[in-house]
Amino acid sequence: MQFTFDIFNNIRPFFKKHIENNSLEDLNKIPEGFNNNIIWNIGHVLVTAQLLAYKLSGLPMMVDDELINKYRKDTKPEGFVSQEEVDEIKTLLFSTIEKLETDYKKGAFKEYNAYTVSTTGNTLTNIDEALQFILFHEAMHLGYVLALVRAIKN
Repeated sequence: MQFTFDIFNNIRPFFKKHIENNSLEDLNKIPEGFNNNIIWNIGHVLVTAQLLAYKLSGLPMMVDDELINKYRKDTKPEGFVSQEEVDEIKTLLFSTIEKLETDYKKGAFKEYNAYTVSTTGNTLTNIDEALQFILFHEAMHLGYVLALVRAIKN
C-alpha cells in the first residue's frame, strides 16, 4: 500500500501547482463549455477523499461540513471562492493525506460501509478499495483541471 500513498504524495503537488500558478480570478473562472472551475475540482477531490475514506469508515473527517457541502458530489460552484478558502484547501491537500497515511498504517480503518460509486459502478467494500478509487478519481479531476487551465489560457 505504500505505493498508493507515494502516488497521493506525487499527485497532490500538481493540484497545489495549479492553485499557485493561477490567479484567484482564473481559479474561479468557468470557461464556456464547462460547468465548474479549477478550485471546485480541487476542493472536490479533497472532500471526496475524506468522505470515501473517513465517513464510510465511521471515523471523524478533517474537513468541516461547510466545505463538504460545497464540494461534495452533485455540487457545482455557487459563487466566488475567496483567497482564504483557496489557502485552506491548499493546506488541507497535504495535511489530510499525511493523516490518512498515518491512520492507515496504525490500523484505524477497521470498519467500512460499502458504497457503489456512480462514476464506474464499482462497489467499495474496504479502505484498500476506497484508496484505489480515490486515486482514480483524483487523476480524473486532474485531467479536468488541465483542460480548464488550457481553456482559460487560450
